[in-house]
Amino acid sequence: MLLGERLRVGDIVLLTGELGAGKTTFVRGLAQGTGSKADVASPTFQLVRIYPGRVQLAHVDLYRVESSTELRDLGLEELAEDGAVVVEWGDRLEVDGAALIHLEHLGGDRRMIRTRRDLRH
Repeated sequence: MLLGERLRVGDIVLLTGELGAGKTTFVRGLAQGTGSKADVASPTFQLVRIYPGRVQLAHVDLYRVESSTELRDLGLEELAEDGAVVVEWGDRLEVDGAALIHLEHLGGDRRMIRTRRDLRH
């Protein structure tokens, strides 16, 4: 939730971790931090969901994206112009300046969260 409070227009957060690691749950906290009251759900079949808040949060899921053409068609640059973007399965992208967050399931309710780069604030 604290990271969500720090998100600004143009920020991109790439999430990695295996199925069940808690990526969508992490996005719920980000959305709450932006002030969104939206019901956050996995965008696996929709690819992109938009949550209004202090900063619009675009929630992207690349799990079913198989080609570079599909990646280009998502319009990540345009989404970042309108708000912050968080991408599940973000290891399929390379984005300069993005924060990379890896979630690892440790059993039960325990997760290890590792970051490789801080947001620019």
